[in-house]
Amino acid sequence: MTAIALTIAGSDSGGGAGIQADLKTFSALGVYGASVITALTAQNTKGVSAIHDVPADFIAAQIDAVFSDLDVAAVKIGMVSQRAAIETIAAGLERWRQSKVVLDPVMIAASGDRLLAPDAVDVLKRVLIPRALVITPNLPEAAALLETAPARSEAEMQAQGEGLLAAGAKAVLIKGGHGEGTEAVDLLIAATGTTRLAAPRISTTSTHGTGCTLSSAIAAGLAKGLALPDAVGAAKAYVTAAIAAATGHPIGHGHGPLHHFHAWW
Repeated sequence: MTAIALTIAGSDSGGGAGIQADLKTFSALGVYGASVITALTAQNTKGVSAIHDVPADFIAAQIDAVFSDLDVAAVKIGMVSQRAAIETIAAGLERWRQSKVVLDPVMIAASGDRLLAPDAVDVLKRVLIPRALVITPNLPEAAALLETAPARSEAEMQAQGEGLLAAGAKAVLIKGGHGEGTEAVDLLIAATGTTRLAAPRISTTSTHGTGCTLSSAIAAGLAKGLALPDAVGAAKAYVTAAIAAATGHPIGHGHGPLHHFHAWW
């Protein structure tokens, strides 16, 4: 039986992040990908020039169209910029009884462009984060959710992860890609304990869509039946290899995308 995963996220016209990165990741990992588009962005490797939000009722229509027909085994949620969209997605997850949900709280693009409206942050924390099996903030996003400074050490990452658990998250993968040092360290923090995932830090500008790719790779693993720690470990390995492979295949003139199909071409 074919594993199916759904991405609920924004479209990246440059093809490196968002819906496009998610569907490439699903395909590369042997999972059939469906999509619900929350926003259209005019975007390339250099930045975001415009955002057009999809109306909440049309987001709901997409959700119902997918779940009424496809046997979705896992859901990844990315860019949701408005509070109405967040509430609609939360209601859809409840309506279709989805539990394997990976939430990437996309707040700021790699270019520095803000992707989440300030008044939507509280709604994200109240209605969507508690419905996710795991959330995957990077260091700035974890800090923004807790209204504090970004973590500067693994001890501070651990403390912030525990703070997000206390705020309602079931599990937290705090990503250390914005940190320093020879290793890029992520911490998977849950009530049962912490798993440390480390990989060599790669010096490259091909990092556009890294967070999108990681969260969708986790969803792909969950769709194929992996337990959360195994899905996270496999996703970390896939993203690391995709970043390394992208160095030899530069795209665009800014922060280029990962090489999602590095195992194939």
